[in-house]
Amino acid sequence: MTLLVDTHAHLCDPVFDADRSIVLERARKHGICAVISVGENLSDAETNIRLAQLHPMIRPAAGLYPTHLDLTLADQMHQFIRTHRETLICIGEVGLDYWMVKDESGREMQREIFRGFIRLGKELSMPLNVHSRSAGRHAIALLLESGAARIQLHAFDGKLSAAMPAVEAGYYFSIPPSVVRSEQKQKLAKNLPLTNLLIETDSPVLGPGPEERNEPANARVAVKAVAELRGIQEAEVYEAAAENARRLYGEVFS
Repeated sequence: MTLLVDTHAHLCDPVFDADRSIVLERARKHGICAVISVGENLSDAETNIRLAQLHPMIRPAAGLYPTHLDLTLADQMHQFIRTHRETLICIGEVGLDYWMVKDESGREMQREIFRGFIRLGKELSMPLNVHSRSAGRHAIALLLESGAARIQLHAFDGKLSAAMPAVEAGYYFSIPPSVVRSEQKQKLAKNLPLTNLLIETDSPVLGPGPEERNEPANARVAVKAVAELRGIQEAEVYEAAAENARRLYGEVFS
């Protein structure tokens, strides 16, 4: 079996504190070779680095969740990322969230902070792992106008038409296990080019069932769903997702 990368999970979440090693071993037995553990704040970033030292499967990331509308926090995160550049696999998660932030002043602050992370990613040659809930078209437009190149759009909730400019730019879209219960994600998984697809879990959320704790082993659920939707063999999805992960996160396999 081609080994798979869970390209977006929150293994720093305390919900895994009691059985994180067991969760990772279960993922390994299901063909997961690495898990990119993203963060939402400085505490998450520090935890991810510590966890990566304990668990070789974990690749740490650092980011500021887009509901943190604070330039000081953003500057602190920039400094953290610069300091730990050689340890971090990517910047994430960062982006826009128009579902949580409704007022235009807050959204403009989100855009300013996001632009800063895009500039940082370009400067440090680091991929961005992007959150874009209810703001997919806006996030893509901002990325394109900023000249961003190494981009993963995680759990994208926009229309297929909104995704196409990002496809043309070579961005990647990661499909979570919740694809089995989401018509919107099924449409993406079926119609986006296989060369632009990654697999994620967003653990501990976006699992196959809405109430269950999600975990990296469920990446195989997303693979199976993508294969069924496209009418192809699971092996083809595994191979494409692995190759796409190599292109975006080459060192994850080193």
